[in-house]
Amino acid sequence: MSAEYRQAARANSGRGSTVSIGDITVGGEQIILMVGPCAVESHSQMMAAAIAVREAGFPILRGGAYKPRTSPYAFRGLLEDGLRILDAARRETGLAIITEVMSETDVEAVAGVADILQIGARSMHVSRLLEAIADAGKPILLKRGFSATMKEWFLAAEYILKRGNDRVILCERGIRGFDGEYTRNVLDLAAVAVAKRETHLPVIVDPSHGTGRADLVLPMVRAAIAAGADGLLIEAHPDPTSAMCDGGQSLATADLPHLAREAETIARAVSRSVYPIGAKMRGAEPLPASVAFGSSGVRT
Repeated sequence: MSAEYRQAARANSGRGSTVSIGDITVGGEQIILMVGPCAVESHSQMMAAAIAVREAGFPILRGGAYKPRTSPYAFRGLLEDGLRILDAARRETGLAIITEVMSETDVEAVAGVADILQIGARSMHVSRLLEAIADAGKPILLKRGFSATMKEWFLAAEYILKRGNDRVILCERGIRGFDGEYTRNVLDLAAVAVAKRETHLPVIVDPSHGTGRADLVLPMVRAAIAAGADGLLIEAHPDPTSAMCDGGQSLATADLPHLAREAETIARAVSRSVYPIGAKMRGAEPLPASVAFGSSGVRT
């Protein structure tokens, strides 16, 4: 099977690869957290989020300028204005930026701002977009489609690798199940272990889309780190109740220090650390889960 995704296959590489974004390395000993709102809504909203992300110790700010939505009447992002706001947040805080590219025509504009280009679940199968984004030469985060098999996911990565861009990060973000009453998707953490065995690429997890519930994000953060994830992509908003999209699955930015402690505690249990929080916390006593978050994951 690995012959079909020959450049992505671990058997053809012999070891795991890493992707560098400045002094940040995805796929190494340290676990990388990419945190921020689902969508860029305003300059003030994004700056508040960026400052909270930086103060919590996370190195990468997420935020969507272009938003794929099921309904054409839903908020679809601020587009070019959103990119300008992301650029301002990067210059103000020094954070790296990850944001989604939806169209070949937007690759150049997004690549001019973003440090990591994201291919969303809806776009994973669009081969022309995969090739166009590969040619930008930036690191690429490739989300698994919500109905995609693991093999299809690996082959999508192959389109990028075959084009000569080896800076690919895989992202498990949940697949469509039949029980939409309790979770938005089925977060397939077995896919993390499979992807780490089958490919040499770094693998991160998006527990926000994977569950669709803010109160389930923290339990899945713990589980993802234990399963071997190299990082996490998490939605957080200064005021989730007022978010223009995905507020129900977004952590409040006020809770980010607690997220940091929870992630570091589990990372240390599996002989890893969270970048760069681990350096700050080394030797500190683990924070009991009951102090930061209750059994439901809600701050207490």
